[in-house]
Amino acid sequence: MINMIEENRTNHKNIQKKFEFFDVTADIGYWAYGKTLEEAFENSALAMFNVITNVKKVDKKEIKEFNIESEDKISLLYDFLEELLFIHEVNLLLFSNFTVSIEKKNSGDNKFYKLNAIVEGEKIDWKIHERRSEVKAITFHMMEVSCNELCKIRVILDL
Repeated sequence: MINMIEENRTNHKNIQKKFEFFDVTADIGYWAYGKTLEEAFENSALAMFNVITNVKKVDKKEIKEFNIESEDKISLLYDFLEELLFIHEVNLLLFSNFTVSIEKKNSGDNKFYKLNAIVEGEKIDWKIHERRSEVKAITFHMMEVSCNELCKIRVILDL
């Protein structure tokens, strides 16, 4: 198990950490936090890439932008992380910075969420980047998105 909890301390007023990992048999799980839904999504992406590498060593040399629409927050989270994993694998990129905006939309009787993401990173160079674990897939198992005073996201990754 990768112990990265201490790396992720932050000085947000109500948030002690951006994310923390928990044990799952043969997989890895994490809780990501944020003052807003967008910040929690950003920290969820950061946690996922911290499973893959030490994001502190990933420079912001390349920018990718994408949009996603989904019927609910959990599907939106799954689709967001899945798109990041796809871009990572196809383009051989690691990401270390995430900017997310989310809107709730109405189109007739249909309500959905629209996410715009701008992500920054660089090409993988295993001479520079620390190789941690390969993420095979995002799972829906136990996935959770909740916002009260604080937004919390639970994700389990298939390694």
